[in-house]
Amino acid sequence: MRIQIPLAVAASLCTATASIALRNAAAPAPGEWRFSWRLVTFLLRSKVWFFGIACMIGGFGFQLAALHYGDLALVQPIIASELLFVFVYLAIRFRGQVRAIDVAAAGGMAASLGGFLYVAAPTGGSPANADARAWWLAGTAVAIVAIAAVALSAVVGPSGRAPTSARRAALLAVSSGVIWGFVAAVVKELAAEVGQGPSEIFTSWAPYVLLATGAMGTFVASNAFQAGPLAASQPAFTTVEPLVAILLGVTMFGEHVRTSVGALSFEALLAGLLIACVIVLSHSPMLAAAGQSGGKARPGAPGSGRTTVLPPGSGTGSKTAPGPVDQTDSAQRARSSARH
Repeated sequence: MRIQIPLAVAASLCTATASIALRNAAAPAPGEWRFSWRLVTFLLRSKVWFFGIACMIGGFGFQLAALHYGDLALVQPIIASELLFVFVYLAIRFRGQVRAIDVAAAGGMAASLGGFLYVAAPTGGSPANADARAWWLAGTAVAIVAIAAVALSAVVGPSGRAPTSARRAALLAVSSGVIWGFVAAVVKELAAEVGQGPSEIFTSWAPYVLLATGAMGTFVASNAFQAGPLAASQPAFTTVEPLVAILLGVTMFGEHVRTSVGALSFEALLAGLLIACVIVLSHSPMLAAAGQSGGKARPGAPGSGRTTVLPPGSGTGSKTAPGPVDQTDSAQRARSSARH
C-alpha cells in the first residue's frame, strides 16, 4: 500500500473529529454573533473548541505528509471521506437511530470513492509547474467564490423571509470548502519545500499564506457549524473541498487523470453515486440528532428569537435539548399557539 493512502486516512479521521468538536463548540453561540469577533471570544472559552483545533492541527500534519508523497488529486478525495468517520462516530452515539439505508449509503460512499480513484488514476504533477500568475489567479477566483457564497447565505427571500438555518449552514460550508480546497494546494506547495530545510520553508510565502487562509477557513467553518445543523454543513463541505483541490491540482500543478471517453463515463457515474450517497447520509436522523443534543437549553440573547444549547457539563447536565431555531420558525409557532 502506498504510504500516502494511510496518511490521508489518518488526516480524514482527525478532520472528522475536529468537525464534530467544532460543531459542538460553536452551536450554542447566539445567532446575532455570526461573523462577529464575539463568536471568536466565545469559542476561546470552550475546551471542546481547543480539542477540535488540536485535531485539525493533527490533520494538517498527516495531510502535509500525505501530500509530500502523493498527488493532490489522490490525497484530497480520501481526506474528504471524513463524512464516513462522522457517520461512524454518530452511529456509536445514537445506536437506536441507525437505518439500513444509512449503512448502505456509507458503504456506497466508500466504494464509489475507491472506484473513482481507481478509474481516474491521478498521477504526476508538481507545484513547480505553478508560477506566481497561476497562484494569483487561483487565489482571486477562490476569494470571489467564497465571498459570493457567504453573501448568498445572508440574502433575504422575495417575501422578506430570512434564509433558513440549513441554507445558511450549507452556503457557509460551501465557502469554507472552497477555501480549504485552496489550502490543500498551499499545503502541497509547502510539502514540496519540506525536504529543502527550515531556511527554505520560512523564507517561502507558503507557510504564511497557509496560516492566513487556514485561519479564515476555520472562522468560516465555525460560522457554518454555528448557523445550522451538521446535516447541512458537513455534506456541502465534504463534496466541495475535494472538487476544488482536484481542479487546482490539474490546472496548476499539471496532475493527470484518465480522460478517455470510457474513463470519463465511469468517473462521472461514480462521482454521481458518491454525491447521491452523501445526500442520503445528510438526511440521516443521526445528523439531525447531533445538531440537537449536547446539553441544557437556554434562551438566546434578547431579540435573537432562537434557543441555544449549553455544552455538556454546564447547568443541570440534561442530555438533550433543542438545537438552534430560526426566528421565522419561532414566530410561526407562536402564531399557531395563539390561534389555538
